Amino acid sequence: MDPEPEPATVNAKARRAVLKFALGLGLGLSLIESVRGQDLDPRSARPQRGDRFVLPAGRGDAPTIAPSSVPRGGPPVTAYPMDPRSGVVRNDSRLNQVLLIRLDPAELADETRARAAEGIVAYSAVCTHTGCDVWDWQADTRTLKCPCHFSIFDVRDGARVLDGPAPRRLPALPLTVVDGALAAAGGFVGRVGFQ
Repeated sequence: MDPEPEPATVNAKARRAVLKFALGLGLGLSLIESVRGQDLDPRSARPQRGDRFVLPAGRGDAPTIAPSSVPRGGPPVTAYPMDPRSGVVRNDSRLNQVLLIRLDPAELADETRARAAEGIVAYSAVCTHTGCDVWDWQADTRTLKCPCHFSIFDVRDGARVLDGPAPRRLPALPLTVVDGALAAAGGFVGRVGFQ
C-alpha cells in the first residue's frame, strides 16, 4: 500500500493549483480586455462597412477620396479609413493603412473584380512577411514589390504572392462608392499583419 501523502504536501499542491488557475485567469482577462480595448477605441479599430478613405495626414475634416483621385494604372494611393458619422480617422494602427489601386476592370480576376469599385482595389499596406509598409509599384506588370525582402504581389488577382518569402497574399478590403467617395463595403478579407 502507498503511504498517505503528508498534509503539507497536499496543501502545497492545492495552493499551486489555485495559483496557476488565478494566474491563468488573470492573463486571460487582461488579454480579453486588451482586445476589447482595441474594439472600443475607434481610432485603432479595423475598417468598418461604410468607412470612407482619407489621405494619411487626414483628420476628420479632411476630404474623402473620390474614385477620380486614384490614378488609372497606378501608382497606389495610401489611405486610412474614416468613420463618416464621427469623423474619426482610424489611423492609430498602421495595420489600418490601405493601398488603393485603380486598374482596368477587365484585367481583374473575377473574385477581385467583385470586391472592386470602378476598377479600384484595396489591400492592406502591410506586407505579410515582416510587416514592411513601403512599396514599389511595378506599372508594367501591375504588381506590388516589397523592397524589404522582395516579395511580389499580383494586385489583379487578389494580391496573391508571385515571388519572395511572403507566406500569404495581402488582405483585401472590399470597396463601394457612396455619395461620390470610396467606402469600405466590409472588413478585410484575410488576416491583417505579418507572419
